This record gives sequence, structure tokens and C-alpha cells, in this order.
Amino acid sequence: MSGRFYPADPVELDATVASLLEDARKAVGPSGRPAVGVIAPHAGYVYSGPTAAAVFARLALPSLVVILAPNHTGICRAPGGASLWEDGAFRTPLGDVPVDAAFGAALRDASPLVGVDHEAHRVEHAVEVELPFLQWLRRDVRIVPLVLAWDDWEPARALGEALARVVSEAPEPVLLLASSDLNHYEPAAVSERKDARALEAVTALDGAELLARCRREGISMCGRAPVAVVLAAARALGADRAEVVDYRHSGWVSGDDSQVVGYGGVVIP
Repeated sequence: MSGRFYPADPVELDATVASLLEDARKAVGPSGRPAVGVIAPHAGYVYSGPTAAAVFARLALPSLVVILAPNHTGICRAPGGASLWEDGAFRTPLGDVPVDAAFGAALRDASPLVGVDHEAHRVEHAVEVELPFLQWLRRDVRIVPLVLAWDDWEPARALGEALARVVSEAPEPVLLLASSDLNHYEPAAVSERKDARALEAVTALDGAELLARCRREGISMCGRAPVAVVLAAARALGADRAEVVDYRHSGWVSGDDSQVVGYGGVVIP
């Protein structure tokens, strides 16, 4: 996805991420807090980069990150709808990001929803767009990438609780990262209202209400299932709150408020 969502040239990409993080750190001061989970957007950096940076600038990033992303393509070969890339590495212009095979295997053992499925990942951008930030912050970062093809609460709850069990048994800290944009392609005033409604459920750590609200109120939040899973896992791990650290929409950059996409950055301490 380099050259589309972020610069293809490694020098330019490095400078872009560094600048975004520097600007975010000026706004929030020193970082270094651990977190159970985060929500970060996955649009082009010109639009959502400052929101992603506002999230990552607040973290003491561990070396292991589980990334849960929506399935934008509809391609899914995992019987349980949670598509895992189980080993190897993901490549960006900044280099390779290894996949943690041991954690992925443990997650497959813990949840029948998770299955190896490379096809769901091949043209999906929602995992990859997060990676340059992770690489810039930790060159030794490893990931467990999952793409989810459903948006129902029961599988989200079950996967979140299974994920929490594996995280609690891991020999090192693990960050849960939900990759999601907010409402899509409606006027700014409409999207701002819908985004606020979605973020209310998120800050309450209420994944069931988030999914119900998106369905009931027509909130086209693409990563609602990944977010619901992370909320369920965070609750199981003892989290009791979440903080919205940045909100904006594409109209802030384009100047066109007729059809915007919203971006929210959330940290779950």
C-alpha cells in the first residue's frame, strides 16, 4: 500500500512518521504509559496520520502487538471468520515486521474462530497502514495480524475473551491494536454526530452497544468488529475506561465537508 496510503520512498516515509510523532508529542508532552489496547485509523497519512500519531505518541510500545483489522475486500477463507497470517513477515519501505508465530498458534488453540488465511490479507490495507508507526517506535516490533469478516457481538466477545486469556499467559507485555476509521462518506455534521455516538460506546468499553449502535443508527465504522473484540479483551484484562485522544475527519484536510470520513484515536490504559 506504499505510494497510496503513505510514501513509498523509505527516507520520505521515515521523515513523515517522525514529523507526525514529533507534532503529537509537542501537543501531549512526554509519552511512556503502558496500555492494554488502542484504536488507530488506517486512512492515508495526509488525512488520518495525525490521529494515529496522537495514539502512538502516548505509548510505551511493547515489542509484541496484536493487530485486528476489518475485512474490506470480502475475501475470507477462515471458517470462523478471523483470518490469521501465522508466520513470516509483513514488508513496508522501512523493512520487514516479523509475525509472532508462537502467539498466533496459541490464539488458534484458544479460539476456533481463528484460522490461517493468507487470501484475506493479500490486498487488505488496514493492517499494513499501522506498521510504519510501529516500526519507527520499535525496530524489534513483532505482530500478530488478524482480519475479521463478521460484526456480530457473540463472536467478538468470544474472540476477545480468548485473546485476553492468551495475553494474560504471554511471557511479555502485549498491545491490542484495533485498526478502524469511523463513519464514511456523509456530510460533516452527520458524521460528527454519528462518530460521537460510536465513541461514547467505545469509552464505556461497551462492545455490544457499539455494534448495536452502528447497526441501529447507520454508523459505517469499518473496524467496528475489531474494536468490539479489543473492548471485550480489555474488559477481561481488567480495564475500566478508554480515552479519546484525537478526533478529526477528512474535511479538515480536503476542505470538502459534503462527504467525509471520520478518524478517532483511543487509548485504553
